[in-house]
Amino acid sequence: MSDFLREYLLVLLFGLLAVGVVGGFIGLASLIRPSRPSPGKLQNYESGVDPVGSGWSQSQIRYYIFALLFVMFDVEAVFIFPWATRLEQYGFFGLVEMVIFIFILALGLAYAWRKGVLRWV
Repeated sequence: MSDFLREYLLVLLFGLLAVGVVGGFIGLASLIRPSRPSPGKLQNYESGVDPVGSGWSQSQIRYYIFALLFVMFDVEAVFIFPWATRLEQYGFFGLVEMVIFIFILALGLAYAWRKGVLRWV
């Protein structure tokens, strides 16, 4: 067996050991924990208020799209920050690439704005 495969085997063994230890601890915890079920423990609890009515409610897709846009523009910062720290090394080519990247994001923002997605109702 080559050294390359032996190193992967070592990683696999440590992974199996980790899964085994976690599984063993979870199994041990299920054996020694107290179990006293009651109707109060099975009742839904949210913000200290007893639940009223059914748990099903319809929400508008607009909120999910708004959250998705937030995540998209938040991830944008992950790409811009390393570029900004190494701007001198990238030179003019890096500047042009980042301008194109920001332009594409701005087009997406303008499209969402035009469609009325950013209107919080």
